[in-house]
Amino acid sequence: MPRPMAVTAREGEARTIRSLPLDLHTAFPVSEEKIYLSICDSTVLAQSVRAAVDRFLDQVMYWREERSTRDSVVEATRAKFAALIGGQEGDVAIVKNVSEGINAIATAFDWRPGDNVVLCASLEHPNNVIPWLHLKRRGVEVRIVPPSDGAINPQQIIANIDEHTRVVTCSSVTFAPGLRTDLAPIGRACRDRGVFFLVDAVQSVGILRLNVEVESIDGLVVSTAKGLLGLYGMGFLYCRRHWAQRLVPVYLSRPAVDLPPDRYSEMASFKLEIRPDARRFEVGSVDYASCYAADAALDLIFSIGPDAIEAHTLRLADRMRRGLAALGLEVTGLRAHDRPSHIVTVGRLGCGGHEVTDDPWLRAISQRLKDASVAHTIRRGMLRFAFHIFNTDQEVDSVLALVASVKRPA
Repeated sequence: MPRPMAVTAREGEARTIRSLPLDLHTAFPVSEEKIYLSICDSTVLAQSVRAAVDRFLDQVMYWREERSTRDSVVEATRAKFAALIGGQEGDVAIVKNVSEGINAIATAFDWRPGDNVVLCASLEHPNNVIPWLHLKRRGVEVRIVPPSDGAINPQQIIANIDEHTRVVTCSSVTFAPGLRTDLAPIGRACRDRGVFFLVDAVQSVGILRLNVEVESIDGLVVSTAKGLLGLYGMGFLYCRRHWAQRLVPVYLSRPAVDLPPDRYSEMASFKLEIRPDARRFEVGSVDYASCYAADAALDLIFSIGPDAIEAHTLRLADRMRRGLAALGLEVTGLRAHDRPSHIVTVGRLGCGGHEVTDDPWLRAISQRLKDASVAHTIRRGMLRFAFHIFNTDQEVDSVLALVASVKRPA
């Protein structure tokens, strides 16, 4: 399949899924082998993304391009991601993954004993908890807010902010039970109080719309895997320039320092001038293969349109949610006050662990789905499904039929 032409965010938003001139099942070969409902866990590649990586590897093998050409792809990728989240190009750093991005921010503050960080730890991935707990050795308090009906409650988060709060952090969508967080009220409260608001957006960006300006987000971290449809080993860190200029990276290397173009490989001076934006957090060379993949994946996302992707995935998730509920299963996201996402979870939160559930009915359903090549996961005891642009109504109906064939244990 030919690589989609690059389009701007505005052009991409104007299109709809129905107008996309390609067969998405052909674009994503995984759909030929299984029903893939696990984008919340692992990435899958489109043909165009694989082709971009192959093209880069051929260029390396035969030395067909100069470094400047590769760097132009890096900068194009940075700009496309910035457009996707409504940010500025210079406010985006390329990192290895979400964990590295979170740690880059956590270690860049001049922490003082008595400072605190606010988060809903029981709904965060451990990688957005461990770095903050590690700060306890420096006298930093980690204020843990309890969940409210399985969701992050913005008002409870805000109520725990005081004059010693330096950072508030949360997920845009929780990995389980998969509910969206209402980010804007938290962002506004943090902005009014001079608190850094950091969002782990790995479970939403590329699938659900998010705008760092509208939602007053100061920092955002994401992997190019999962919703962004790229490779493992690369991510993006957004850091608003207002904050980047005040944060001091623990690690520093050439990409983070302003050097004259003709002195890029030597020290023009022993006076360091750190870049004034998020690029101060970049360390060493980037993973070029992953950049080529992310560039092609972002082209695909924009060619479909972020609004269209969100509408498609939310519609399929709602169809699945209601179908499972009609079969008598306990499904998250059906209450009036819920903020459901593209992730559908079944069962009780905490009724098991990683790939383990205590519910015999859910175990039987999971095994039936595995036997039928339906990719899904179990997290915190709950069956978990997640949708992206390559999923279809027919797949939802097939899964519901499989679930219906599993009798509830007496």
